[in-house]
Amino acid sequence: MRVLKGLIGALLLPACVGVTLTIYGLLLQLSGGTWRGWSPDVWALLGGFGLWILIYFVMPRPMRTYVLAHELTHALWAWLMGGSVVGMKVSKRGGHVLLTKSNFLITLAPYFFPFYTLCVLAIHAVTSLFFDTSPYEAVWLAWIGLTWGFHLTFTLSMIKVGQSDIREHGALFSYVIIYSFNLLGIGIWLVAVSDLTWTEWTHALGHDVSHVYQRLGEWLMEAVHWIAKA
Repeated sequence: MRVLKGLIGALLLPACVGVTLTIYGLLLQLSGGTWRGWSPDVWALLGGFGLWILIYFVMPRPMRTYVLAHELTHALWAWLMGGSVVGMKVSKRGGHVLLTKSNFLITLAPYFFPFYTLCVLAIHAVTSLFFDTSPYEAVWLAWIGLTWGFHLTFTLSMIKVGQSDIREHGALFSYVIIYSFNLLGIGIWLVAVSDLTWTEWTHALGHDVSHVYQRLGEWLMEAVHWIAKA
């Protein structure tokens, strides 16, 4: 299975390139080619993200808070896929959760699923049922940026020191899933805080990914043709 997953990871590498091109294109489209093109909502999102980066490097890092989110994410994805939690342990030195079901999505979910960002979105959804939250959208977006920054920084730091979750499914396969799913998450946030539509985003994503595979196929055919002539 590790060999098969490694092969799948290699086959998905061009898709990572395509997703990267899509996100880059969305950023250019939103900015209009200049920083002044960003909307106030996008600036609020980036402001929250920047604030977290400052907190991460200046203040003591809340490791227990991250470990809690990590294990709860395992549990949430197991529950969504029909599993249940048998036990859980959380400390600032690490943690673990015992589940009745596991697969690569459950195992890798903490590295691409921003748990506290989901909490912010859930609180916003409930609050909006009782109050008009529109005057405070910038504040909510700043919280989204801050919590997603929390997710990104801790994910990178955990990957750097090595994780059994990643070794379980092989480095190449795991990194491809983590990278591509995180970029897809960025795409979702960009669409949510801008005038871009889901149709535009999915169309751009499909076009860029298919174009990368098409170009790769053309290069391979040219290489085969060159070898045959030689």
